[in-house]
Amino acid sequence: MSSTAIDSSAHAGRRSALPMLALGALGVVFGDIGTSPLYALKECFSGSHGAPLTEANLLGVLSLLFWALALVVSTKYVAFVMRADNDGEGGILALLALVQRLTADRPRFAYALAVLGVFGATLFYGDAIITPAISVLSAVEGVGVLAPALAHYVVPITVGVLAGLFFIQRHGTARVGALFGPLMLLWFVTLGTLGALGVARNPAVLVALNPAYAVAFLAGHPGLAFVVLGAVVLAVTGTEALYADMGHFGVGPIRLSWFTVVWPALTLNYFGQGTLLLADPAATQNPFFLLAPPQLRPALVALATAATIIASQAVISGAFSLTQQAIRLGYLPRLRIQHTSAAERGQIYIPAINWMLLAGVLLLVLGFRSSSGLAAAYGIAVTGAMLIDSLLIAVVMLIAWRWPRPLVAALLAAFLAVDAGFLGANAVKVVSGGWLPLSIALALFVGLTTWRRGRQILAARLQQDTLGLDEFLRTLRPDVLRVPGTAVFMTGNPRWTPSALVQNLVHNKVLHRRVVLVTVLTADMPWVHAAQRVQVQPLERGFYVVHVRYGFMQQPHIPRALELCAAQGLEFDFDDTTFFVGRETIIPTLRPGMALWREHVFAWMMRNAGSAVEFFRLPSARVVELGSQIDI
Repeated sequence: MSSTAIDSSAHAGRRSALPMLALGALGVVFGDIGTSPLYALKECFSGSHGAPLTEANLLGVLSLLFWALALVVSTKYVAFVMRADNDGEGGILALLALVQRLTADRPRFAYALAVLGVFGATLFYGDAIITPAISVLSAVEGVGVLAPALAHYVVPITVGVLAGLFFIQRHGTARVGALFGPLMLLWFVTLGTLGALGVARNPAVLVALNPAYAVAFLAGHPGLAFVVLGAVVLAVTGTEALYADMGHFGVGPIRLSWFTVVWPALTLNYFGQGTLLLADPAATQNPFFLLAPPQLRPALVALATAATIIASQAVISGAFSLTQQAIRLGYLPRLRIQHTSAAERGQIYIPAINWMLLAGVLLLVLGFRSSSGLAAAYGIAVTGAMLIDSLLIAVVMLIAWRWPRPLVAALLAAFLAVDAGFLGANAVKVVSGGWLPLSIALALFVGLTTWRRGRQILAARLQQDTLGLDEFLRTLRPDVLRVPGTAVFMTGNPRWTPSALVQNLVHNKVLHRRVVLVTVLTADMPWVHAAQRVQVQPLERGFYVVHVRYGFMQQPHIPRALELCAAQGLEFDFDDTTFFVGRETIIPTLRPGMALWREHVFAWMMRNAGSAVEFFRLPSARVVELGSQIDI
């Protein structure tokens, strides 16, 4: 078969799979932004930051909602940000890894961008706690619309739904996930249909598609419009998911879903709610559910609850993936990661993160008790992350894409104008709830940077107290007792002698006939193919160094990696191999390095880090663990 025929066949295969991938994207990518109609327009006209409901204000807000979706989602993310993939993967940490690779020759600039990127990643965790709380709470509040006497059951029902969602995480979502796409398609069809029926009653509302109405509202009421922007941004929450989940579905299916299903459905629903508010200003209490005929509202409450569960699931899965990336990039200690699907490599479960998220979500629901209360806390984390995305993507435009500086400056100015407007509008909500995601992000930022800096200081201290590997081999006595078998020592830097090797020699007075130093490297790309996994470097006197490379989306499995060494002349009999792992106990001191309180934080993180044996998938029956105390 000719290469042209093969290329044509492959292209046809991708084209035929596109609709199914687009359907899957509906279930995973668009859950968060797809449930925004439950509360976004309502918050623009209610609460302490709401605008008076007049026809001019309503048309101005509807225009702002439409053009926020057009500028932030369609233009910035779909047209530009999604072009910046790191070997097919997206998300703020993947973008950060790409930017650091591009700026490796400018260490100070790279460090400043790393600080920005890490803070943007921590903002996602604040979003991951608020999204399930506000989404499910806003859906269950439909019970109060159906029967006002049952309104006091909204919080208990919400707590029950959320607790059930987090408790099933350990079982994985592969089976339930098959329903996500069709269910979300039904959700978006419902959104569009209800909105279209509403618009049909007063088609004149469509004049708000004209950006002049948004401009008039901003210019005519600058103070009021600035505050209302803090509610308008609720319509674009979830945009980071478009980029973060790009690796699962690809750019094409996400773009197809957005332009053919999601954006039209959202626009119709917002404008349908607007028509309802023009006819009945009292509907501001809950325009989404009141838009539906009374006989359909019970089914709509059930469908909305299912949609918000799916939206919450996407954010929870995103938190697991982000945590895995942070661990592999060296910003978090090892945590126990369980793979919940043999077929899907991205399906993971991290117990520590799951229970922390559940605790945070339940505290939010019990503390704020309404979606309007939570709306004050929502938005600032999203807008902060969007602004950081704009700065990082500008670096990619300049260095990787080599776009002209004037063009990049113009695009960056446009992006920052929108992002800064949204961020400033949400800044006024800091006192009434916005402090919460900022506090979460700040605490996590301190934790992540403390871990990374602490590991750097620890590595420097270990190097001070040990010999270089070349010097060790040069001074190794020829009469040292060599016992049969292979010893594998895990080490972070193969140029230095692992402390576990020295301790084993000092205390046991022996060396194995073969000594293999294994160092695991994390590439600044998501996936490393097995063919490039290992590199064997033979040394003298039976010593070897094995470099094992993984992408930041991959989970290490050292025995499988060592099996690949056979192709390079180093074979392993695991029944005759012993793995040696060092465990350091940190002693905080006043030595130069970090503030004493950060050293105590780092020591606590070291004590609670996951086992290296489990993280590297070492056979526990063949492991010897040797400990040491290190002053930092």
